[in-house]
Amino acid sequence: ELKNAIDILKNASESFNKTIDQAEERISELEDRLFENTQSEETKEKRIKNNEACLQDLENSLKRANLRVIGLKEEVEKEIGVESLFKGIITENFPNLEKDINIQVQEGYRTPSRFNPKKTTSRHLIIKLPKVKDKERILKAAREKKQITYNGAPIHLAADFSVETLQARREWHDIFKVLKEKKKKNFYPRIVYLVKISFKHEGEIKTFPDKQKLRDFINTRPVLQEMLKGVLQSERKGH
Repeated sequence: ELKNAIDILKNASESFNKTIDQAEERISELEDRLFENTQSEETKEKRIKNNEACLQDLENSLKRANLRVIGLKEEVEKEIGVESLFKGIITENFPNLEKDINIQVQEGYRTPSRFNPKKTTSRHLIIKLPKVKDKERILKAAREKKQITYNGAPIHLAADFSVETLQARREWHDIFKVLKEKKKKNFYPRIVYLVKISFKHEGEIKTFPDKQKLRDFINTRPVLQEMLKGVLQSERKGH
């Protein structure tokens, strides 16, 4: 009887151990599947982000020869035509450029009021030029002149980017402003195509694609850290 009891316990133990082994295998399979699903989701999210970035790059590429005219009264271009209007802007503000660039306009249109249809300010006028080089020369001259007008009224000329890129560039604004105000330090800050910021530091041009890279850089530069801590810390609190 004792032997039979021992055999029963032995069989029960083996059966229990077998059940545990099967359960562990099942758990291991589920963990592997969960890991694969997680990896698949991460890959999917990465693919979506890459596709969005590619579309954004494509949109910005198509806009590279575009100029954005801000502050013009609505429908003023319909009275004289976009090309005549643009020639008027160039003649009034950059007479020296008029002989050197092709003022021919390939296309001109107003931006849609998709953000706030009730907005009372005029929509931006987009002007497509034949050459990117001409657009860049005009923008350079506009930066140097600072005050741009049309028929005496102030307007603003800017590059034309996708909405996402414009938003990303605006995020550098506070840092750009701080660096620009420190004229004695000679930082010469710039927003580089598309959304990088660059400035001069200790005789070298430093370029940063995002704010984390900038934070890493200034961590060992006390002067920069003190200058920019206000804008970088307030941004972190906002998040």
